[in-house]
Amino acid sequence: MRTNQQHMKIKLISLSFFLTLFAACSSTAEKQEEVSVQEEDQKISQEEVVAAKKVLFVLTSHSEMGDTGEKTGFWAEEFAAPYYYLLGQGVEITLASPKGGNPPIDPSSIKEGAQTEATKRLFEDEQTLEKLATTSMLGSVNAEEYDAIFYPGGHGPMWDLAEDANSIALIESFYSSNKPVAAVCHAPAIFKNTKDADGNPLVQNKKVTGFSNTEEEAVGLTDVVPFLVEDMLIAQNGIYSKGDNWSEHVVQDGNLITGQNPASSEKVAELLLKELLQ
Repeated sequence: MRTNQQHMKIKLISLSFFLTLFAACSSTAEKQEEVSVQEEDQKISQEEVVAAKKVLFVLTSHSEMGDTGEKTGFWAEEFAAPYYYLLGQGVEITLASPKGGNPPIDPSSIKEGAQTEATKRLFEDEQTLEKLATTSMLGSVNAEEYDAIFYPGGHGPMWDLAEDANSIALIESFYSSNKPVAAVCHAPAIFKNTKDADGNPLVQNKKVTGFSNTEEEAVGLTDVVPFLVEDMLIAQNGIYSKGDNWSEHVVQDGNLITGQNPASSEKVAELLLKELLQ
């Protein structure tokens, strides 16, 4: 009799332990499922935020390399790498240029030695090439419709965008509205005539970079360009820094993001996206 009671007691203890263990496992599973649902919701929420963001890409309309008889324009890689990076993250991109229509591509940027995975993709992407052929006129752009502005380089911007009244007004509007303003390589030339709300140079006392004097010298165009990007940024009292020639070097100061050269273009886009998600 006592043995049967002992067996019954052991069974009850075992059953109790099993039920406790089952309840604990169920609770853990529910919590894990709840965490997974929360993580998925956060992921969807972030995707929705990115998808709602609109970035304006501004390209040059200038095609003449001074009086050399050579052609210039925008640098293909400095457009393609940021474009595909942001597009891949779900950002909506609009293209604009001072004259509208098809902005010139710098012929040197389509040579074999200048090709990257992004440029190869660009030249096979009929949809994006059609989009490039029909850029909006810069004067028709409303800054309020966009969350950030980005300028690819190439020598072209030094002649037109550095002096373009519509471009200057857009940059000042974006910056004063605390929206990211980004430029790479020669494109920081756009800051030559921009001012902050107090009438000071927009880059004054701000960390910036751009195509260096030694890089300009290396391509043999020091005496051809209307000014040197590095010298101009320093003259505007910007806190200029640079890396080695052709190495990635990107600087951010608040919502101002600049890259030194083609190697820096995608990193500029990464910081731009990060700023958009703040």
